[in-house]
Amino acid sequence: MSTPEEIQADIERQREQLAETVDQLTQKLDVKAQTKAKVAEIQDRATTADGKPRPEVLGAAAAAAVLVGLLIWWRRR
Repeated sequence: MSTPEEIQADIERQREQLAETVDQLTQKLDVKAQTKAKVAEIQDRATTADGKPRPEVLGAAAAAAVLVGLLIWWRRR
């Protein structure tokens, strides 16, 4: 049989686990915070340390613009 101290320790462990679970669910359901984190992550990947766009991002944007221009030109022919 369990002693009162063991029961109390078990209750405390379960409370801590429940608190962790509630915190995880709160974070998962916080769409605004998730959106801000994702935007920050994308900005970090797309810019250099001084905040300028990375050269490969500029190249990809230029290539996409040229491709769109060619598609428009080809459709109008």
